[in-house]
Amino acid sequence: MGKADIDLAKIRVKSEWFKDGAAKTPQQNASAIAFITWRVTQNMLKQMRSADFTIEVGPQYFEFTREVLVFLTQVLDRIAFARMEPAVRLEFVTALVRRLAEVLQENEDTLLGIPAAGEPSHFDQFIDLFNALAGHYADFSYSEQGPDFAFTRYLGHRIEHLMPEKDKRWVLDQIMATEVPQAVETVQRAMQGLLSAEPRSVRSSRTVSAGD
Repeated sequence: MGKADIDLAKIRVKSEWFKDGAAKTPQQNASAIAFITWRVTQNMLKQMRSADFTIEVGPQYFEFTREVLVFLTQVLDRIAFARMEPAVRLEFVTALVRRLAEVLQENEDTLLGIPAAGEPSHFDQFIDLFNALAGHYADFSYSEQGPDFAFTRYLGHRIEHLMPEKDKRWVLDQIMATEVPQAVETVQRAMQGLLSAEPRSVRSSRTVSAGD
């Protein structure tokens, strides 16, 4: 796990992307954050398997991935809520969710095959899960310190249902105490770097508000 921790710490938003001083569009920012979010999720999965939790390559692998991506997207949406104007936030989150759905579809189609005719695509499956859980996560609180206990526990319980019986007793603690704090710290740092690298005039024009 030590090596995985070091790898996680190296994930950064490259400030060189903003050398020209031009503000990036919400879609460009979303694409950058989607890349990092995907890497963080894959790192979490790797660490879980290194800790002897059984996550088989196949449907379970992608069920786990979808759950973590939805959770981290909710975290990013809370940060966007406090840092972006409403219209910009909507564009950013929409683009983020769609880009993650595209990456998932590419990987699932390759490893699991394209769903049969009449079944929802892997892209649509992620969108549907995000929409279904958005209202659930809206009930939880988020502050500068990160998601509250209930926010994190909800993800843990959803992951618990995906695990074999031998892992159910331990997985909640692993998710809440180890995996989520590392993952949230990384995406928070990425968003901070992304937004702070924009021209000051762009950042100063945003409405900063507090709340869930």
